Amino acid sequence: LCRGGLAERLCRLQNRERSAISFWRHQCISDDKTPSDKSGVLIVKILEIFEECTIQVAICQQLEQSPVTLSPEDAVINAQKPILKVLFARETAAHLKSRPQDVIHIYPPWQKLLLRNADAPVIMNTYFSQKVLLSEHSEAREKTYGLTKMLIRKNIISLAQTFRLDDLDDKLHQEPSDNQVPCAPQIHNNSDSKQHPLALSAVNDSLLDMVESQGAVGWREVQVQVVIQRVYCLPAREGCRSHTQGNKPLLSNGGMFCRLCLLVQDAYGMFSEVQLQPLSSTDDIEQYCRRWEGKSCCLAGMKILQRTTRGRALGLFSLIDSLWPPVVPLKVPGQSQDSEMMTTNLPPPSFCYILTVQSGEIHVEVDEEEQISNLYQPPAVHGLKEILRIDACNERCSFWAQVLYRRLQTKHNVPIDQRDILLFVTDSTLQNVVHGIPKVVAVSVTASCVLSMEIREALGAGSQLVFFKDALWGNGRIICVERTVLLLQKPLLCLAAGADLSKLTGPVRLDELDSTTQANSICALRGTVVGVNESTAFSWPTCDRCGNGKLELCPQDRELLYCNQCSEAVTTPVLKMQLEVFLSCPSRSQSTVKVKVWHEINLALFVLLTMLLFLQTYEVQSVLGKEVGLLNCYVHSVTSHPNCVALEEIVLL
Repeated sequence: LCRGGLAERLCRLQNRERSAISFWRHQCISDDKTPSDKSGVLIVKILEIFEECTIQVAICQQLEQSPVTLSPEDAVINAQKPILKVLFARETAAHLKSRPQDVIHIYPPWQKLLLRNADAPVIMNTYFSQKVLLSEHSEAREKTYGLTKMLIRKNIISLAQTFRLDDLDDKLHQEPSDNQVPCAPQIHNNSDSKQHPLALSAVNDSLLDMVESQGAVGWREVQVQVVIQRVYCLPAREGCRSHTQGNKPLLSNGGMFCRLCLLVQDAYGMFSEVQLQPLSSTDDIEQYCRRWEGKSCCLAGMKILQRTTRGRALGLFSLIDSLWPPVVPLKVPGQSQDSEMMTTNLPPPSFCYILTVQSGEIHVEVDEEEQISNLYQPPAVHGLKEILRIDACNERCSFWAQVLYRRLQTKHNVPIDQRDILLFVTDSTLQNVVHGIPKVVAVSVTASCVLSMEIREALGAGSQLVFFKDALWGNGRIICVERTVLLLQKPLLCLAAGADLSKLTGPVRLDELDSTTQANSICALRGTVVGVNESTAFSWPTCDRCGNGKLELCPQDRELLYCNQCSEAVTTPVLKMQLEVFLSCPSRSQSTVKVKVWHEINLALFVLLTMLLFLQTYEVQSVLGKEVGLLNCYVHSVTSHPNCVALEEIVLL
């Protein structure tokens, strides 16, 4: 974490360096041009070549003239000219194909290294090098060396000799076999008997070390130990397809395919998102949260799917920020395992690796019997009153609230199961407030937030107490996005943080309509009937399953109606009727208050007007001036020109 992705930056630097070298080679000068006018060009003549540790070492003589002006006499080695040791990387050596007596131009930025007690300077950083031959000697040299492969002497130096381990190695061989013990427990893999017996025994505790040592292709022979901070589901958009069989669509997870994911953290504070297998049912997410969160696990068989940064994954990093700083001291990279550092002044992580399992392999070992890790940070539960007072933006918050009303957002050509949902919630901290804070808060549940079928069915059945874990707060709104989890049962490990989480006992109160009422909210309404818009009164049949109001005649039976969204015939349609009524409200005396009334729900205001639709003996004047008590309404729009408020009468769950 403290290294800040050094391996990643070095890798990007090497890639840019390779691109620059390739581009330069395409533009390099031809053999017949003289580079002497270019400043900083080092001209050398190779005397001897050998290889050491994959680096080609060339003993060279420095020249001051261009090879075009060299005479045959200059081919003779002049002892007075300086001798250099030029180092060529393996890729550069393969490109040059140098031999003794070749003349090489080395372009900047080459560097000279002067070593103490060394007989010759060392030239490094020779990536921009070009071999130049005398034109009159080129043909002869090609005939001489073209069909022969040059053998380069290789100096093989043992690491034991370099680190003076020869004596220690001899002593180990002289020890009797009875006294020898393995340095680590052996884990055998039956699928690959050729593996080293210690291949799977090493358990690392650093995600960054695994990435740097194993690379992006994944690691199979090592494991990394991490702590599971969060368990959630992410939508698998590539699988969001409904395959029909007959007239019934086969939709998984309520129309959305999802993948189980873990947000893990290692002992050094590094985070990573692990994307596991697709879930057969979203109802499994609750048991995974209960069994896995806070436990240590070992990851193996992983590969890097993406390296993401804060600017590209704001949602992921808002969740990481809610877990920062750590509650316990972290280990220090490069120091002993006993070394720990304080976490108060540590900057939050700036990047994160997204891991996925290798094809057909899943190696996630969770010790469910183990105690909760000290590194684990459970969600801090707050009351809605406290959340509304947070000044920061894009803050993760967790709360326990009662859902009063649910409303699907209207979007054309979007399936019902993929629409955004507005949930209007409250808790005791809001209901007990007299002024200044709304009694009901709207929570927007986006389509990217995976809801279990249990939650969907519970919200459709009636008012429920729901635990919102890691919702997003910002700009005066609470949003359930990716990595937000909705549960009917509060996790055991939650910090109450002094919040009043007592269950509501009395009747729920809504804010009355006033000058502060905004669109897409719910409120209580009282007033006097001043008008009825008879021209907008109409009725229509709707589907009794999904509420679709655009029914068609059934192709097989013209006497039945057909629902395109359910792909089934509608045998018992629900008849809806609509009427618009104008009210005069003391709280909005300067506004035109228009209320839309539905016949499907037998509400207080509709009782006054239902006779007008069916009995011609009643006139509109008979209901004008009638006082209407508190009505629960949804606010569609609030406009100032003209000054109008459009509402719709609703029934709470």
